Amino acid sequence: MRLPAGSLVIQRMISKVFLENDITYGDFFLKAPSLNPNRKLIKGSVCGIKVEEITEPLMQEIRYLDKLVDELAKGKSMDKILRK
Repeated sequence: MRLPAGSLVIQRMISKVFLENDITYGDFFLKAPSLNPNRKLIKGSVCGIKVEEITEPLMQEIRYLDKLVDELAKGKSMDKILRK
């Protein structure tokens, strides 16, 4: 799957922050002050897997973030992505 250029830039920035601060994705989600409850309304596939069908909670949170980044890079608004 080829990602939009903006998506790759954002993902590289996120990875850099994780490496510089010695934080894992698991820690990131566990320590987040709050997660948007509408994230569970995000639909679609990441790497051929539908995010709404992922059963492992941490992997699903990671894929919600991936999908959000991809859609933002395509120019979609947060309201549209989160189905507001």
